[in-house]
Amino acid sequence: MSLLSIRELTRKFGTTVAVDHLTLDVEEGEIFGLIGPDGAGKTTTMRLMLGILKADSGDGSVGGFSLSRESESISSLTGYVSQTFSLYGELTVEENLALFADLYSVPEQDRLPRLKRLMQFSRLDPFRDRMVKNLSGGMRQKLALSCALIHTPKLLLLDEPTTGVDPLSRRDLWKLLFDLWQEGVTIIVSTPYMDEAERCIRVGFLNQGKLIAVGRPDELRSRFRGTIFEILVDQRFAAKEALARAEHKTDVNLFGECLHVTVEGDLESAEAELRSSLEQAGIMIRMLRRVDPTMEDVFFQLTGKPDGELVG
Repeated sequence: MSLLSIRELTRKFGTTVAVDHLTLDVEEGEIFGLIGPDGAGKTTTMRLMLGILKADSGDGSVGGFSLSRESESISSLTGYVSQTFSLYGELTVEENLALFADLYSVPEQDRLPRLKRLMQFSRLDPFRDRMVKNLSGGMRQKLALSCALIHTPKLLLLDEPTTGVDPLSRRDLWKLLFDLWQEGVTIIVSTPYMDEAERCIRVGFLNQGKLIAVGRPDELRSRFRGTIFEILVDQRFAAKEALARAEHKTDVNLFGECLHVTVEGDLESAEAELRSSLEQAGIMIRMLRRVDPTMEDVFFQLTGKPDGELVG
């Protein structure tokens, strides 16, 4: 059953089309990843999903409530963690939670049990009296998540919640998200991190405001055309230029410290040609091997090149 359903949502800012005729269903009980580079339209899409921002055309619903006509009803069903974390630095952890309980009109008899549970859930109880301005980025992130959960929403939306935080905080946040998912909360999370896409039940690739592919990570990888050779050399940019002239290749991309070269046709001939192209250019090969396509490879193939940075 679809908890969120949107049809042909479009939003422009002046002459710029931020979201372009977007259609999507998110099922109850999913973790859905909205994947794309900076400027792809992820934040605008989330604000449209919440009814915070009005669409120029198209409509949708959350829990049966219309985005265009019943945004107040939708707010009681949804929790939202924005990129900027809407917290109050001069208040303590506990005071922020109490304030959000007021904003969401949480019944008086439910407040203390919920605050206690969220403190334990986020492991912030030892810091309950600390001012938010003195918290680390990871702690502020956990508090923002707890504030978004104070009214027990059915749908939780998080806009790039792990951008700019350390790897340990990223891991902790995803553990909390999986705990919520096991409790029945439906989650939509946007991210530029491809390893996080792998943790979602389904993902949607967003590029220039358009949803260009939707599916399970394994489904999207299975659609990849060709075979990838991963190559490690000392001169990546010179190697990329040399390989661009190879007959068998269809694409060459930088991938961390390596190159990912997509080839079609006979693989033995393709590998021999890649080696020959690099040797003729005087580039020493440290490693050359076949690898399975990553989510980043799939995105690159679908878009040609992303209009921003994706993180592997």
